[in-house]
Amino acid sequence: MVKSLLSGIAKRPEEYYIHTVKGLFFSILVILLLFSASCSRSEPGMPFGFIELVYYQESSGPVERFSFFVISEDDDGLENLAELRLFHDREGLRWVMKSDDWISYEKEGQTWIGSRSIAMAGNETLPRGQYRAVLINKGGEKTERAFTFDAPANSRFPFPLLSIAEGRYRADSRYPENKFVCYDEQGNFVKTLPLTSLAGEVSELDIPAAVKTIALWAEDPEYLTSAFTNMASIRGN
Repeated sequence: MVKSLLSGIAKRPEEYYIHTVKGLFFSILVILLLFSASCSRSEPGMPFGFIELVYYQESSGPVERFSFFVISEDDDGLENLAELRLFHDREGLRWVMKSDDWISYEKEGQTWIGSRSIAMAGNETLPRGQYRAVLINKGGEKTERAFTFDAPANSRFPFPLLSIAEGRYRADSRYPENKFVCYDEQGNFVKTLPLTSLAGEVSELDIPAAVKTIALWAEDPEYLTSAFTNMASIRGN
C-alpha cells in the first residue's frame, strides 16, 4: 500500500506537466483563432462611384480630363486601402492611383477617393463606353465595379469665359450650374461659392479676405460634364 501510494505521488509531477502543456497549447490555440478572426481578410467596399468629363482651359483650347471618384469602405479602416485602378478593357487602357496619389473628401458621411486629372496621352479624346474600377486594400483583397461613360462627343455648351476688371466679374457661361472656386495667395483651395448672378461686383460676393484668385467651374449635371477655367486675380483690379 505504501509502495502504491509512493508510486502515485511519483507520477503526479509528470501528469501535472502534461496537463499544463495541454492547457497552454489550448490557450495559444484560442488566442490564435481569436487573432485570426480579428484580422480576417475581407474585400473592401465600393458601393457607388461616378465618372465625369471635365474640360480644362489650355492655350491650345479646351482639353478633356476625367474626374473619377468612388465611395470607399474597408472593415480595417480607410487607411488599409492601397490602390485604386480604372480600366477601359476594350481599348486596353489603365490608370493606377496609389493611396498617396488620390484625392479624398467627405460628403454626407461617406468618404470618396479618386482623381480629377485622368487623361489620354497627347490629350486625345477619351473613349466612351464601359470602364471597370478595382479597389485593392493592403491585404491584397479587392472589389470591382463597372461604370458606363456616355458623355456627348462634343460639349453641349461653349467653353465658359471668366473676366475680372475694375472690381467687377463676368462669367460668360451657358452651363446650367456655375460656381467660383476660390484660392489663397499660395494657390491653396479656400472655398466654393455658388453663383446666383453671372455678373456683378466682386465686393458683393461672400469671398474671404485670404482669397486672391478664383476660377469658374461650370457644370452640366444631366450629362456629368463640366468646364473649369484658369484662375483670375480678384485683387488690384
